[in-house]
Amino acid sequence: MSPDRAVLRRALDRGEEEGGSVEFKERLTEELHLAEGRLESLAAQLRHRVLSGDGEATYVVGVTDDGGLAGISPDEFSESMDVLSLLAEEAGAHIEDVETWGVDGVADAAAGDEPDGIVGVATVREGTVLEDDDHIVVGTAGHVDHGKSTLVGSLVTGEADDGEGGTRGFLDVQPHEVERGLSADLSYGVYGFDDDGPVRMDNPHRKSDRARVVEESDRLVSFVDTVGHEPWLRTTIRGLVGQKLDYGLLTVACDDGVTETTREHLGILLATDLPTVVALTKADLVDDERVNEVEREVERALREVDKTPLRVDRHGVEAAIEEISETVVPILTTSAVTGEGMDTLDELFEALPKTAGEVGDFRMYVDRTYNVQGVGAVASGTIKSGEVEAGDELLLGPMQDGAFREVEVRSIEMHYHRVDEARAGRIVGIALKGVREADVERGMVLLPVDADPDPVREFEAEVMVLNHPTRIDDGYEPVVHLETVSEAAAFHPDGGQLLPGDAGETTVRFKFRPYFVEEGQKFVFREGRSKGVGTVTAVHTDGSE
Repeated sequence: MSPDRAVLRRALDRGEEEGGSVEFKERLTEELHLAEGRLESLAAQLRHRVLSGDGEATYVVGVTDDGGLAGISPDEFSESMDVLSLLAEEAGAHIEDVETWGVDGVADAAAGDEPDGIVGVATVREGTVLEDDDHIVVGTAGHVDHGKSTLVGSLVTGEADDGEGGTRGFLDVQPHEVERGLSADLSYGVYGFDDDGPVRMDNPHRKSDRARVVEESDRLVSFVDTVGHEPWLRTTIRGLVGQKLDYGLLTVACDDGVTETTREHLGILLATDLPTVVALTKADLVDDERVNEVEREVERALREVDKTPLRVDRHGVEAAIEEISETVVPILTTSAVTGEGMDTLDELFEALPKTAGEVGDFRMYVDRTYNVQGVGAVASGTIKSGEVEAGDELLLGPMQDGAFREVEVRSIEMHYHRVDEARAGRIVGIALKGVREADVERGMVLLPVDADPDPVREFEAEVMVLNHPTRIDDGYEPVVHLETVSEAAAFHPDGGQLLPGDAGETTVRFKFRPYFVEEGQKFVFREGRSKGVGTVTAVHTDGSE
């Protein structure tokens, strides 16, 4: 028996006991189990199981009363999890984790066929899910070896670095993963605050530890990773452009100073109007004179792009919190080894306000897609505006031919917890009914079913060239990063060309397929050593075919 399946076997072996924490259910339905009087009874039963398990209960779904493997259909299992989520909420608890297995058709499923039925184990834990109106998402950027991951590793764990990047090891994991179930946390580090101060992670590799921080915190801070190596700048751009970030955190190492990559990352952060903090890292490796020299380099780089630097050590944390904006950039000195500046960063992140979400109807660009057994197609990403609820009907697209398809929201998960609804700024995974995972692609958008959207193949934009070895001519084909879209596109600049440092108008046409594009959206473009930023000024819906 595999380790995964051993989880199921252990739950079955423990069995249902009068005073135990395990409950067997073949199926839960909205019609039967949420009826008046039944909901209260089942919620009381769930509460009893949670208390019996010292704050944790195990629900085995898809089995008979005596523990026999009955198996239910994916639709029935999804409905059962929705009902269980409501029962848990009624009992002051939440679903922390769900694991599923195929029954009867296990051998065929391994060959790619659907299993005959689903059986699953849901872990229900005491406590409600954090209402994260005060949850901020921070996008990190910086040149390779400038201490970005080490700094975040020390922040989220409270551990001092050993001088060799030891705390970076806490974060050497994929920033987004699915482990035998639905998971939708794009961040690579998270910590929080309660009335007593920071709530940190003991081991960021443990999903349960991350869930603990979410549960215990009144205020949550997630860090979205980006990559400092030049060959992977596209990943950095995706992290900064494709997510609904509240703030940027740019690291500049005191022993290295401002590099070309630093300038590019700074340009991308500020061009997308993201309020940004600059942390001078590795202060323990140099003397005070060198720290001051690098600080002046950063100030010059900021003034070159019409931004105002604000030294936190001179003006204070309160001033930084009040003044940070698209034009004012706080700068502070840190060391993950000595702890210098770490308390100041804690003060900043505890008090920085959540930036206002976009006003309007629901809109979410797909960042990643998964097929989860018992759930089906899952689209994950950051909600740009509006809100979404389980059961909502949405439009997904555009498809390759420009059409949008009607889908239904099976369920929503946020921070490893199943939730009934989610709003702008949340990083979520949405299980979709009515579409195969193979048909869902990054760059597609989810919209209300009555949105009547147009596919866009071509648009007008105002662009600025941050870096280019020569000049941009008519027909230039970089990769355009707009929301979660990453697509080659042809540029046709007014006047026929653009030089490094130039700003001008250009027509942009996606090379392979249409996307959902709106006026005012920011984007980044790159090709080789060439980089630039732009804003959509008009769309050509008649050029979308």
